[in-house]
Amino acid sequence: MRPVAHIKELISPALADMGFDIIKLQLSGDKRPKLLIMIDRLDEELVTVDDCADVSREVSAILDVEDPIEDRYTLEVSSPGIDRPLSRPRDFERFAGFDAKVEMEMPIDGQKRFQGKLLGLVDDHVHLEIKYQGEQVEIALPLKDVKQAKLLMSDALLKAGTPANDAADEG
Repeated sequence: MRPVAHIKELISPALADMGFDIIKLQLSGDKRPKLLIMIDRLDEELVTVDDCADVSREVSAILDVEDPIEDRYTLEVSSPGIDRPLSRPRDFERFAGFDAKVEMEMPIDGQKRFQGKLLGLVDDHVHLEIKYQGEQVEIALPLKDVKQAKLLMSDALLKAGTPANDAADEG
């Protein structure tokens, strides 16, 4: 089986032409592999079910021709959801102000997991406001050492991510 990087290389240009970016690409399972593609819209609007269906059809056509997965597999295309992963540098800017959880590859002062208010990205460092010894402090985590990061569910995130609330804010 070819690596996920090759699949990403095959489908990324077509998805970009359609107005989408890949947030996560994962191939898992042994007996019947599952290819998960998590997409985001380049215009930063919410991903719809129709968007997922359009991307699924396009990806299926590409993979049917290129055949990078030897076995039969299941294709799943999804939106990042409310508590989305933060995988691109612009995600850390776009979602500044919301609560996030960040896991590092290597410990920083003996700690690998950090949780707090995302302040953005400065000089290739993720800035978080965390509680440390009872006080709110700002820390800077090297982006290159971030293993994974995601937004945490909160009332503010739910309000910001709900289309009905977006429309109400505009009116």
